[in-house]
Amino acid sequence: MATNISELDTPALIVDIDKLKHNIQDMADFAAANDIQLRPHAKTHKTPQIGKLQLEAGAIGLTVAKLSEAEVFIDAGCDEILVAYPLVGQAKHRRLVELCQRARITTVVDHPDIAAALSRAMSANGLELPVMVEVDTGLNRCGVLPLEPARELAQQVARLPGLRFAGLLTHEGHAQLAGAPEEVRSTGLSAGQMMAETAELIGKSGLEVPIISVGLTATAKITATVDGVTETRPGIYVFYDRSEVLHQVVTPDRCAARVLATVATRPTADRIILDSGTKALTSDRAGVAPPVTGHGYVIDHPDWEITSLSEEHGATTIAADDPVPIGERVQIIPNHICPVINLFDRMTIVKGENVIDEWAVAARGKSQ
Repeated sequence: MATNISELDTPALIVDIDKLKHNIQDMADFAAANDIQLRPHAKTHKTPQIGKLQLEAGAIGLTVAKLSEAEVFIDAGCDEILVAYPLVGQAKHRRLVELCQRARITTVVDHPDIAAALSRAMSANGLELPVMVEVDTGLNRCGVLPLEPARELAQQVARLPGLRFAGLLTHEGHAQLAGAPEEVRSTGLSAGQMMAETAELIGKSGLEVPIISVGLTATAKITATVDGVTETRPGIYVFYDRSEVLHQVVTPDRCAARVLATVATRPTADRIILDSGTKALTSDRAGVAPPVTGHGYVIDHPDWEITSLSEEHGATTIAADDPVPIGERVQIIPNHICPVINLFDRMTIVKGENVIDEWAVAARGKSQ
């Protein structure tokens, strides 16, 4: 294993341990100060060592998107998992039953047919599964509509054998596209208030709503302050990325994960090629409005723009008189860190310029 960043081959995923731990503790402190539960989304880091740091800092459990991710974290010792994705089909139900016998699993539904199928699977195996109703607060992805539609589905879940209504959940991802920071803030607050109003309506019908769960890093310290919200599920906060910088959530110095790249060639005076293309940076643009240009922020070279990516090439526009030589190594803050993590087998853990460890991205490629 290399002992210094200068010895690493590129492209490489590097994670600053001090920044990582600071980000984890900062969010844990926020949750504790606001008397809410923290159940962070592990699909961002996909790494058991980071999940352990989150749990040690006070997280009540981890959130995942897929059962295969849940399996990785359960194997690593986490016994409290929320699968925040609809689980459909016998293959998934069989795996879910197995996991329920190894850990405390909660999942989500947004349709009565999904709930009914889960009920049959759980009842057949003598299990009771906590189920949250997912609410669409504006993202227009998964989720039943707020208020009466959500109340109706919650009542249906509560009546089904093998299921236990555990509360409400939303992902207010649309707030990222709201525009200026004040608009992001107001959109996040609106989502939280929508959830609280829906919970109140359900409560009036005689059904307790134990959990009101929200989840988005950009609004984590906004939506979670709404009266009634009990839980937050941010994911990107462990690393942060260019999107969060553009949202003014953090400054670039808080970004713990970077892609280390090399200037592979300089075909023209104003264009260099970095050895990091879509296989290292992804083609995702930062989730902001209006859409941002470029495919990442090059630290120490803020005037550079990574204008286009192919699989192995990052075409980057620079000033014609920039003296950068071929072989120069640079660090890039990705636009969206989640898919970037999924591109690497391992992350190199650094402290300053020193390499101190390598961690396997154990849940990489776990998409089922």
